[in-house]
Amino acid sequence: MYVGVDYYPEYWPKEMIDEDIQGIKALGANIVRIGEFSWHLMERTEGNIDFSFFDEVVKKLKENGLSIMFGTPTATFPAWLAKKHPDILSKDEYGRTRVFGGRRQYCFNSKTYRSYAANITEQLVKHYKDEEAIVAWQIDNEFGHEGSDMCYCEQCHREFQQFLKEKYKQIDALNEAYGTIFWGQTYNDFSEIPIPTKTITTHNPSLQLDWARFRSFSVNRFAHEMTNIVKKHKGSHQQVTTNVSGGFFYKWFDHEENVRHMDFVSYDNYPVWGGLDEPISPAAIAMSHDFNRGLLGKNYWIVEELMGAQGHEMIGYLPRPNQAKMWSYQAFAHGCTNMLYFSWRGMDRGAEQFCYGIVDHSNVRGRKYKEVQSVFSHIPKFEHVLQSPIQANIAVLYDYDNIWSWRFQPQSKAFDFTTELLRLYEPFYRLNTNIDVIPVSRDFSTYKVLIVPVLQIIDEQLAEKLKTFARSGGTIIFSFRTGLKNKQNNIHFKHVLPAHVSDFVGAHIHEVESLAYRHVPIIGEGRWQGKKAMCSVWRDLLEPTTANVLYRYDDPFYPLAAITENEYGNGNVYYIGGGIDRHVLDDLAKDIVQKHRIWHVESDEGVEVYRRVCEDGEYMFVLNHTDQEKQFRDLILKPYDSQIVKI
Repeated sequence: MYVGVDYYPEYWPKEMIDEDIQGIKALGANIVRIGEFSWHLMERTEGNIDFSFFDEVVKKLKENGLSIMFGTPTATFPAWLAKKHPDILSKDEYGRTRVFGGRRQYCFNSKTYRSYAANITEQLVKHYKDEEAIVAWQIDNEFGHEGSDMCYCEQCHREFQQFLKEKYKQIDALNEAYGTIFWGQTYNDFSEIPIPTKTITTHNPSLQLDWARFRSFSVNRFAHEMTNIVKKHKGSHQQVTTNVSGGFFYKWFDHEENVRHMDFVSYDNYPVWGGLDEPISPAAIAMSHDFNRGLLGKNYWIVEELMGAQGHEMIGYLPRPNQAKMWSYQAFAHGCTNMLYFSWRGMDRGAEQFCYGIVDHSNVRGRKYKEVQSVFSHIPKFEHVLQSPIQANIAVLYDYDNIWSWRFQPQSKAFDFTTELLRLYEPFYRLNTNIDVIPVSRDFSTYKVLIVPVLQIIDEQLAEKLKTFARSGGTIIFSFRTGLKNKQNNIHFKHVLPAHVSDFVGAHIHEVESLAYRHVPIIGEGRWQGKKAMCSVWRDLLEPTTANVLYRYDDPFYPLAAITENEYGNGNVYYIGGGIDRHVLDDLAKDIVQKHRIWHVESDEGVEVYRRVCEDGEYMFVLNHTDQEKQFRDLILKPYDSQIVKI
């Protein structure tokens, strides 16, 4: 397996390279990642391409037995290119140019930029295609990160109009689909269609969703162009990847499509970053790993694993001793097979001088260095466990069209898609089950349980797939606003909600309420008789047709169902009508995993147990996410401890 660091030799005096390489080797590393921000170093002036610096670096790394992942440098273009061709620069929604000085300021629809990016990528890969030390190419760097997937320039406007023309063919078809008769927005020609910059009130929801689809098309067209160039010219021993950044549900591109032609997925794992007082929750970190494993349906790499505190202008929480190691083992548990830490040394200049590395600005190899050493000396013993496939019986389904629809019309001040996904994910995470997070377009027939959070866009074809799953013995958990809209981002006409899934949900919804940050009480019925909880964010007022009521709103005006369960064929379907309290969902999750005989184990709060099965038996990764000593069975876990135990 590969374990290593992100190394930027161009940042430091040349005479330090040998010292750095020896320090990296002493970690136990066998790979480094280089090059992804070095376009100017490779092409100081237009057309004068020179790889001599990296030739020397590659030579030294190879002599010391280190393999290389090389990043194509298109995330940071040279200043001379921006000066000569300012049309490559993207614009924000106010029409302001994002000037040279940060990173990823390019417009994905700039033909000029795509041409220059293609050239430097082709020249780089051709130059090193026979280099045996280079085992992988990373395409660009963190597509869409920091808002770089959105641009409102004139090039994007023209391309968007052409995108719509190719999709709808005739302007009357678009007018009908959008309902432009409303507010007199009817178009006579595709050239009249705006991009959704600032206006009075808001833009048409169908236009907004098509704009998001266009943004995704733009990002992924560029990614595919660069990937195809690398694949055409690389050596047969070299693989292709890109590094996925966090916050993927807040991005404007479909990640599954982005990595479709890659050999493997890579992820940048930052459980905390600049300005955060504390890390994101253990469940949120776990879900991120499950998401990345789900992109290609197989195990993945991490090419940036946090070790020190991070920040640009604001610095975040400092990981406690062994906490970053524990996050590494959590990643290994969830399917990471190879890992590189960010970074070898924190930079003393530039925008990331507060992004601390394994070695800090003092150049002292201290606590963090030893922590990485301990990971690299221990984890390779379990390579066969890490390489084993993860078989999950539970899947969380998501759809980017649906996510974008919610982003344009959140409907409740308290709504956040990731929060609602985690609301349903966490009860099963707390039971330490294996969970896949996959696009709704996948074949999900082999799972036992589907978690379907706030999926408001459901067409008849998807509804039929879900119906077949339930009829065949599966369990589905829907949450509020399910089935509200069609693919045009319009509300289903002449359908009682939840529209195409009403029959197997076994309930109708005639009225709803946005609760925002208010809370309304709910009370249990049947086997949950008398149990009390609260509902926030939203509430669907459910009127059962064939479903049983599990919880009802404790409301004299609307004493309707809040949670229902319906038997359908050989399976059953739950509907969660709002943002329901944790303990209610924990009870439901426990019932469901027991019914389906899904492997699970209970553990103390803050202790994660992840089961892996491979040829020589079963293993458990036992992780203490807390600053307190914990116990799991006969294991004593120190604060932020991580252990691998064979069952």
